[in-house]
Amino acid sequence: MTFTLPSFPSTSQMLGKRTIRPLGAATLCGIAFIEDTLLAIDTVKGHLLQINPHSDNTQILNSHQVKDFMDVTGISVWKDTLWLTRGNQVYLCNLNSLGLEHFVTLPYTADGIAVWESTIYVSCQKQGGILIFDRDTRKQITKFYAPGVGVENLAVDEETLWVSDTVEQTVYCIDRATGEVTFAVLTPFDSPTGIAIHKDSQTGKKTLYVAYASEEPYVRDNPNADPSHELSYRDRTFIHPLNYSHNPDKRYTLSNGYLIEMSYMEEIAPLEDVYLPEVEWRIALPSETERQKIKHIEPIGLPFTEEIVQGQRVAVFKFDALTPGERHIFGWKAVLEVRGIKYRITPTDVENIPELSVELKSRYLVDDDDLAMDTSIVRRAAREAIGTETNLLRKMYSIRNYVYDELSYGIKPHIDTPDIVLERGVGSCGEYVGVLLALCRLNGIPCRTVGRYKCPPYAEYQQVPLQPQYNHVWLEFYVPGFGWLPMESNPDDVGRGGPYPTRFFMGLCWYHIEIGKGISFETLMSQGARLTKEDLSIGELAINHIRFTILEELPPAS
Repeated sequence: MTFTLPSFPSTSQMLGKRTIRPLGAATLCGIAFIEDTLLAIDTVKGHLLQINPHSDNTQILNSHQVKDFMDVTGISVWKDTLWLTRGNQVYLCNLNSLGLEHFVTLPYTADGIAVWESTIYVSCQKQGGILIFDRDTRKQITKFYAPGVGVENLAVDEETLWVSDTVEQTVYCIDRATGEVTFAVLTPFDSPTGIAIHKDSQTGKKTLYVAYASEEPYVRDNPNADPSHELSYRDRTFIHPLNYSHNPDKRYTLSNGYLIEMSYMEEIAPLEDVYLPEVEWRIALPSETERQKIKHIEPIGLPFTEEIVQGQRVAVFKFDALTPGERHIFGWKAVLEVRGIKYRITPTDVENIPELSVELKSRYLVDDDDLAMDTSIVRRAAREAIGTETNLLRKMYSIRNYVYDELSYGIKPHIDTPDIVLERGVGSCGEYVGVLLALCRLNGIPCRTVGRYKCPPYAEYQQVPLQPQYNHVWLEFYVPGFGWLPMESNPDDVGRGGPYPTRFFMGLCWYHIEIGKGISFETLMSQGARLTKEDLSIGELAINHIRFTILEELPPAS
């Protein structure tokens, strides 16, 4: 008896941008392809699913063995044999009978599994590794260190082992002979729980597919309550192709991206009547980077001229005067191509880097933004953060972890200086950035502020206006010989003591919008003099309006 494959349309229909949403699924974990057939395990229900990737039509293959498949987290298929992990056990079975045969028992929970000929790969978060077994002897051959800190699932293809990590929001490409990470790819969605490789039977082209599983909040209409609308949560699970483009020369990998329209507008609405003569209102424009390309920019409300400030484009709006009772709306709208990016640079790569230039030292190692770098608490923190470390990349990593140990996240109405933030132990994203900047600069690492806004990360909500609730900032640090590298401020601070993920250490997801690197996002001048917050804050003079619209998913980067 042989496993019978269903007949589906041409595989070209499933390659590219289609999200697969199996009907009736709750929490998808391990996934695998048999030619053009997609198999997936629903770990909560114990369903082994056969999925039509074109229609989402779903069939339960283990109708009479559901209890045996409860809590299964990883699956893999080699020829007519299905391999799976459940608890700390690894099993195999024939695809036609699905009667489980015990293979090996681990001391801790077995998470993911991948099989290539007689080699069995099993990931185990609690052991911090990927264990390799021989099928014939059932003995462990060797062990690779796990590249991330979360629960990992596996797929294997010839010389490559692919590892997805739930916490890291990352897929790692690993040499399956040595265990060395070749490159890493940020996934476009959080909580990746499974990974599989599809090979087009006609073209031979291979595509990575990643399963995701999490909960999402939604507003529920409850007719028995008053008011009837209430917050609730529901399962969110689906499978999406992971596109990537690896650039080994520049040490980065691009991943899924989106065409996004972003609008930033100010509405003059002062809290009190003011008169300002000869006004120049400057708003930074989106940056052109390896991961972010500007397709179009146009003014909103009023025309603007452009200036270049420290290499960054800035829109300049000019008014003869702003008088009491006068009202305007003005700003810009940009269409951007934005992708995920992840750099792969190791401490060994930065052992013999060039000296910093005088310009970098004079601009990015000084206290030019109320960083309190001369206070005792900040200087002590700078020493404690790195200890005896001398390698630049390890110093940066140590500083990040030190700040995460010392601070917890909290929103505040204004930004305090790093000495106050360290004393308090709680900071917003801007305050995280301030502390990081101060400690890095005191340790000789050039840093600058980047950011301003993130697109709401709902890639499925296309052609729908989206509004972020808050602005956001992160930073870039400079490594001679490699250039400026991104690092998030606080999102990787997932809990005191770590271990902390490195998903946004030298990486940004598609929803990060880079605007005004190292310069002020918005400034106001009157009669040639820059107004400070003490003179008149922009928040007292105008209301800002920010809107994002995700237009479409981009094709894979070349």
